Amino acid sequence: MFRLKLKLAVVFLAALFAGFNSGLAFAVNAPLEIAPATSASSVASQGSPRQKDLEEHGLSQRAQEIARPFGFPITNSMVVCWIVALGLIIFAQVATRKMKQVPEGAQNFLEWLVEGLYGFLEGIIGPHLVNRTFWFFATIFIFILSANWVGLIPGVGTMGWGHETFHGFRIDQPFFRGANADVNLTLAMALVFFACWIVWGLREVGPLGFLKELFAPKGESTGLLKVLLAVVFFAAGCLEIISILFRPVSLSFRLYGNIFAGENMLETMANMVPGFGWLLPIPFYFLELLVGVVQALVFMLLTAVFTMLICQHETEGPATAHD
Repeated sequence: MFRLKLKLAVVFLAALFAGFNSGLAFAVNAPLEIAPATSASSVASQGSPRQKDLEEHGLSQRAQEIARPFGFPITNSMVVCWIVALGLIIFAQVATRKMKQVPEGAQNFLEWLVEGLYGFLEGIIGPHLVNRTFWFFATIFIFILSANWVGLIPGVGTMGWGHETFHGFRIDQPFFRGANADVNLTLAMALVFFACWIVWGLREVGPLGFLKELFAPKGESTGLLKVLLAVVFFAAGCLEIISILFRPVSLSFRLYGNIFAGENMLETMANMVPGFGWLLPIPFYFLELLVGVVQALVFMLLTAVFTMLICQHETEGPATAHD
C-alpha cells in the first residue's frame, strides 16, 4: 500500500507539472484590438448596447489568463487543475497516514476504490499487464473524475471580473474554469499516455515484436496467399500508424468536447430565464455528474484497450486474465 501511495503522489505531481507546462505552451490571450473609426451606417448596423447585452455569450473556447507572475501566464483552468491535484495528494496522504487492519473512513473508501478499479481492469487487460500499468490507469480515472466534478461546484465559472447588463451582472473573466474544459490539459494527458504506450509496448514485445504487431500477417498461410496477405497487412499497418498518431487528438478532443459542451449547457440554462438562473440548471447538474463519470471511464478504458492491443502476445489474450 505504501508503494501505491507513493506512486499516486508522484503521478499527481506529474499531472500538476503537465498542466503547468501545457498552460505555458498554449495559454495565450488574444490582444485587445482598438476598434477603428466607422461610418454612421456601420455603427447603426451593429445595434444598440441593449441589443448587444441581449445576445447570448457562451463559454470561451479557451482558458483565460488571470495572472502573469514573472512573465509566466496562469489561466483559470490551470488553477482548478492545481487545486484538484493538491486535493487528491492531501486525501491520499490522510487516508494512508495511519493504516489499520480493519479499514475505516478515508482509508476504507480509498481501498474500496483502488481494489474495485484493479479488479475491473484485471478482467479487461489481464493480471500481468495490470500489474505494470495500473498506477497510470487508476490515477487518470481518479484525476479526470475529480476534475469533472470539481468543475460543477458553484462558483467555478461564475466568480470573476465582469460588467453590468440589462439582465444582471455578466462574468467576462472567471477566476475558475473546469480543468477538462481546457484542451491543453486533455491533450497533455493524451500525450503522456502516448509516451507510456510506446514504452509499455517496447518493453512487452520488443522493437521487432512491435513492428510485427503492426505489419506482419496474422494466421497461417502458404504460397501466393501468403504474399497477398503480406501486402494487405503491410497496407493495413500503414493505416494503423496513421490511426495511432491520431489517438492523442481523438482522446483529448473527446474529453474536452463533452466537458466543454456540458459547461456551455449549464451556462445557457442559467441565463435563459432571468430570475430563475438558480433553478433551471439543477436537473442538468445531475446529468453532468453522470457525464463526468462516463467520460473518466471512457478515457481510462480506451487507453487500457489501446495498451492491451499492442502488448498482448500472439499466443495470449485477455482470456488469460482468469487463469
